[in-house]
Amino acid sequence: QVQLAESGGGLVQPGGSLRLSCTTSGIIFNRNNVGWYRQAPGMQREMVATMTTLSTGGIANYAASVSGRFTISRDDAKNTVYLEMDSLKPEDTAVYFCWLGRPHLNFNSWGQGTQVHVTV
Repeated sequence: QVQLAESGGGLVQPGGSLRLSCTTSGIIFNRNNVGWYRQAPGMQREMVATMTTLSTGGIANYAASVSGRFTISRDDAKNTVYLEMDSLKPEDTAVYFCWLGRPHLNFNSWGQGTQVHVTV
């Protein structure tokens, strides 16, 4: 059974930083693309950042709204994906979800989410 467990969310002031982690189990991690999505109240879930497998180059892709401020990374030895978030803004407030998947196989797995709240 695939399990994804996010951690690292919390309350932070504008301009601050947070690091989200997502530890996975029950799956061959290095064969999967990974990513982070977020959902603000009343809004649809949106892609924040994704990364391909290291065997295909570990290519990162970012939403325009976070490019240059957020960094996605993966540690295949630890079955973990990270999201370093810097220069946080109030509009970054959302529940952040970890994603693991292989789109060409129509396989997707999601974590339960971790809340990030950016406020003065």
